[in-house]
Amino acid sequence: MLQSLKRDHCRGNEELARHYPDLQVYGADKRIGALTNKVTHDEELKFGDINVRCLFTPCHTVTHMCYFIWEDNCPDAPAVFSGDTLFIGGCGRFYEGTADQMYKNLTQILGTLPKETKVFCGHECTVTNLKFALKVEPDNEAVKEKLAWAKARDDKDLPTVPSTLEDEFDYNPFMRVTEEPVQKFTGQTDPVEVMAALRTMKDNFKKPKETLPVPALLALEWGLFRP
Repeated sequence: MLQSLKRDHCRGNEELARHYPDLQVYGADKRIGALTNKVTHDEELKFGDINVRCLFTPCHTVTHMCYFIWEDNCPDAPAVFSGDTLFIGGCGRFYEGTADQMYKNLTQILGTLPKETKVFCGHECTVTNLKFALKVEPDNEAVKEKLAWAKARDDKDLPTVPSTLEDEFDYNPFMRVTEEPVQKFTGQTDPVEVMAALRTMKDNFKKPKETLPVPALLALEWGLFRP
């Protein structure tokens, strides 16, 4: 099941199809290599006990699709595979869409899923996203806690995915465009304008440089290695 036409999401389809001629490839864009099943918004698919609802979320790309998945008679929380639309602490760039589209994607499509839904995004950029979130809301304790947790995970080369939708509403600035601190930071009050301003600021955001450990600083000073 493909979410995007971009090569980092669908590279290798044709090769897989050659090895497995009966392979079924699902996606929203007919240009996806080896596509066999074109899906549409709100279409539901079933694979045994696994249910999949296709959610059309254009913006990062014009045919981007997310997938909401749950299992029959299973106590586990449902999941959404959000691709390049919703990241932990952030969202995708507006390469082929608008702030209005992303606002609708995050608030009206993904944001209305059950709050316990697990969010499996397409890329691990949690620490950078949360550093920007902290700049937006320096007094947000949820951001501080999540960033500390994410840094610790990153240091151990452990994943930060998944999160939950409920958590995203606490620390993700792109899910918090109606909150006063976020509006104050952007200088906007209309949610779509807040979304647009946030994206522009994030695109130009330079994360703070980490302070080198003391041994590394001494090694630099002594000329043992060069940065």
